Amino acid sequence: MNAKVLSLLVVLVAAVSADRRPYAYGGGSSEESFESSEAKYDFQWAVRDDSSGNDFGHQENRDGDHTQGSYYVQLPDGRLQKVSYFVDGDSGYVAEVSYEGQARYPDSYESFESFESRESPRYAPPRPSYG
Repeated sequence: MNAKVLSLLVVLVAAVSADRRPYAYGGGSSEESFESSEAKYDFQWAVRDDSSGNDFGHQENRDGDHTQGSYYVQLPDGRLQKVSYFVDGDSGYVAEVSYEGQARYPDSYESFESFESRESPRYAPPRPSYG
């Protein structure tokens, strides 16, 4: 008899503890906003390495739903490409692309090929050595 009472008590305790959800999501009413607090930040970074020709960067700031920024990159043809953008609420991403400088290309394929052959040395595979 004591075993039946004890097992009933264990089952009852298990049922009560299973009903409690200490970490359960307490979803709010449909009138609550699911937006987080207003985002606000400002950052910028840049990379410039003269030996490799790398030159690029990015800056952006945001206050709530309004975001604006720009980024740039030095293109292989010598021009600098700049992109300025903004997002204001539900307007979406609006970008304006501009270029600075003049594109430079080799005069012809032959001159490019001869330039390549002058500047880059040719390497032969190593000779096998048996010993």
